[in-house]
Amino acid sequence: MAGVSNGWGFEDRCPSGHSNNATQVDDLERCNSMVGREEKSIKNSTHHAGPKQGGKPSTYFPFKQGYLAITTLRIALEGIHMTVDGKHITSFAYRAGSEPWFGTQVRISGDFKLASAIASGLPTSEDLENSLDLDMLKSSPIPDGKDLDLLIGIFSTANNFKRRMAIRRTWMQYDAVRNGTVAVRFFVGLHTNLMVNKELRNEARKYGDIQVLPFVDYYSLITWKTLAICIYGTNAVSAKYLMKTDDDAFVRVHEIYSSVKQLNVSNGLLYGRINSDSGPHRNSESKWYISPEEWPEERYPPWAHGPGYVVSEDIAKTINIWYKTSRLKMFKLEDVAMGIWVDEMKKGGLPVRYETDTRIHTDGCKEGYIVAHYQQPRNMLCIWETLLRTNQAMCCN
Repeated sequence: MAGVSNGWGFEDRCPSGHSNNATQVDDLERCNSMVGREEKSIKNSTHHAGPKQGGKPSTYFPFKQGYLAITTLRIALEGIHMTVDGKHITSFAYRAGSEPWFGTQVRISGDFKLASAIASGLPTSEDLENSLDLDMLKSSPIPDGKDLDLLIGIFSTANNFKRRMAIRRTWMQYDAVRNGTVAVRFFVGLHTNLMVNKELRNEARKYGDIQVLPFVDYYSLITWKTLAICIYGTNAVSAKYLMKTDDDAFVRVHEIYSSVKQLNVSNGLLYGRINSDSGPHRNSESKWYISPEEWPEERYPPWAHGPGYVVSEDIAKTINIWYKTSRLKMFKLEDVAMGIWVDEMKKGGLPVRYETDTRIHTDGCKEGYIVAHYQQPRNMLCIWETLLRTNQAMCCN
């Protein structure tokens, strides 16, 4: 039997003998009228029935042993539809809370030999075009001349549509985001696959919340995304504070916003989970390896962990100016780079306020969080539903 395995959660066969009472999925009957009927009642069928059990005729099976069959799985608004050799066989409704964008993998299991597989039209931004709540997920344009209290820039990659949709469904629904007090934008580099880039641009047009950057995404270039957030937050818009986070982080926007406001610091602010006692990794096999040529000192200046930190507007403006005047020293660890830049400003006379918040969790989720890192889309949906239901910052594992 062919099945889909991706977290949707649906029954992968028709109920025997009950197809006449089947419900509809996307205006298609859940089961073909033949599926589930006994072998003896199927006249002139070119397909074999399944194996007999206990001497009794088994139910109809849409494949014939030893013959090639073409099976199509189509992802639609309400569920998944299966055809065999052009004939609609069965449809599966999504489990409550699941949507087309959850689908990322297909598994073929059972006594089959897979000759070839073609993936085309898998869930993308266009699959929700007819969704009734699409307008709820769109970001409103920021009016010219409007000052933002907070810009949140999210690091994402072109093929992380599923994560972006989870954020649109959850913490981008905070009132402060919906009313325009806080703006949220994804900062995404290009992909090496042109079709992925096409889908990315379609998604950007549809939702209005993506800044497509003119370089191919590589880990060693992520500091350029930090720079892009600073440029966007001071050139394209004017934000009093700028936050950087990742597309696998759940952010309690209201708590971040109110915490920053309560500090009453408009200049020289670096707020986050501050690390004041760390140095470069000298193991060349480490993901965070830094050579002595890149950073000769044994210690870094204070820096804030990447899943969630905030800087004041003056810091972002200075970074922008330094970049335009070729004074900005790039460093491949983007969160450490921000700490280095802020330290340079401090040496230049800027009074810097380092404000640490232990509720920013960089290695997962703990109760009372204001930022929870490494959250899968399902976790985000669960956390959001829990917040709405209980108003408590609880985790979903």
